[in-house]
Amino acid sequence: MNIEILADAESVAQRAASLITDAVREAIAIRGRFVMAVSGGHTPWIMLRALADAQIPWRGVHVIQVDERVAPAGHTDRNLPHLKESLLAHARLPPEQLYAMPVESPDLEAGATRYAETTREIAGTPPVIDLVHLGLGPDGHTASLVPGDAVLDVENAEALTGPYQGRRDAVSRFGQHVQPQLLAAPAAFHSPGRALGSGYSR
Repeated sequence: MNIEILADAESVAQRAASLITDAVREAIAIRGRFVMAVSGGHTPWIMLRALADAQIPWRGVHVIQVDERVAPAGHTDRNLPHLKESLLAHARLPPEQLYAMPVESPDLEAGATRYAETTREIAGTPPVIDLVHLGLGPDGHTASLVPGDAVLDVENAEALTGPYQGRRDAVSRFGQHVQPQLLAAPAAFHSPGRALGSGYSR
């Protein structure tokens, strides 16, 4: 694992975008496609906006969601509107290659099953994802995963978390078949005796 400590969230976002750009070019040169899973948060939106300006073969890029809040379409709690605003509105990514989690489905379990099938269609069985971007919340959670949630025992599927901050989340649990992982911590989150500064690891 490589760790870098950077000055601020903007620097983290720019560095992460640079790393992803290199990974996209390498994967597409070898396999003709690049499958990336992205999470939500302020720093990821900055990162994706920077990535959108990169000169990469966007037609080979496929973007899936790491997690998504169960909320109505367009709600500010959702990650998808920010994904569209920061990436899709500026990059030459084909809109159909941004795969939204179906959290508006009246049957969330069935929606999770459908998204797992979509992920397998894109990335194979078991899905091999080229890169997963993860953020880090102020309480230390990542990818909508918190200690004690039964979803932590799920493997190779899409699943639903228990209630967290007033809502449930849909999450992808395909981490066993990920290539590099990119963890971007956008601020100095403090706990007794420890402080984690802006940085990334992969």
